[in-house]
Amino acid sequence: LEKLVKKEYTLLTFEDDRYPRLLREVVEPPLVLYCFGQPEILSWAAVAVVGSRKPSPYGKMLADRLSEELAACGLVVVSGLARGIDTLAHRGALRAGRTVAVLGSGLENIYPKENRMLADRIAEKGAVVSEYPLDSEPLGFHFPLRNRVISGLSLASLVVEASLKSGALITARLAADQGREVLAVPGPVDSELSRGTNFLLKQGARLAESAEDVLLELPSPWKEAALSRLAEKKRSRPELAGREKEVYQALPETSLIHIDELSDKIQVSVAELLTVLLGLEMKDLVVQEAGKFFRRRL
Repeated sequence: LEKLVKKEYTLLTFEDDRYPRLLREVVEPPLVLYCFGQPEILSWAAVAVVGSRKPSPYGKMLADRLSEELAACGLVVVSGLARGIDTLAHRGALRAGRTVAVLGSGLENIYPKENRMLADRIAEKGAVVSEYPLDSEPLGFHFPLRNRVISGLSLASLVVEASLKSGALITARLAADQGREVLAVPGPVDSELSRGTNFLLKQGARLAESAEDVLLELPSPWKEAALSRLAEKKRSRPELAGREKEVYQALPETSLIHIDELSDKIQVSVAELLTVLLGLEMKDLVVQEAGKFFRRRL
């Protein structure tokens, strides 16, 4: 109790009015939730974004981009704070909105430890939650159990990249059992990290190549509200002309492009491209990734 008060944690019991409604509907919901951050966020419209702990560059890019786009449409992104896709999902969502992290350990024992600062950032606008007592260790059997909370808090679950042995497939199965929509990002047929997502698609999961694909699978009225936000964001884009328009239109929508490749593609010098791309970044239309890779922002 002293730690709860000292750290400003919130304890939500099943009888508490603030206990998330969607989570009440699952089989064997947690009797209590320890919350660091904003407990009311747990009842907002949310989508789970999960996947491999060792993603490929393709998976990293999509987890980051899709999470940012979903958050920009007013949805809370739920994930598990693990290395890989989870971490990228939280970071992407924080750039545009809010996110919730569900732990397989206690709030006083953030795992992995390198995500301690990320957990603090999440709690500022969102929430970090666990069903386990504050000092609980990250025991192996905790993680499959916490996956039911990730899917249970969410209207739908999106698997970005996963092997056939990935715990993300457990989250997908639990989401389906809970009557929630399951979506998966398709990947190369020869990639071990795409076997899980491609398997889900064969089993009937919805294909997701963009945030809009996810929004279209949400139940009403959340679907309409999110699509309205997406349409408004597109309408509010500044008009482009000249070189800015040429460069923006040359950027791919669903992947990254290196500045050298972009230079060859449109026959514009790298020096001029850097100037134009900086202007597009300042207009919030372009994102630069490490290594001078660029992509459009939603």
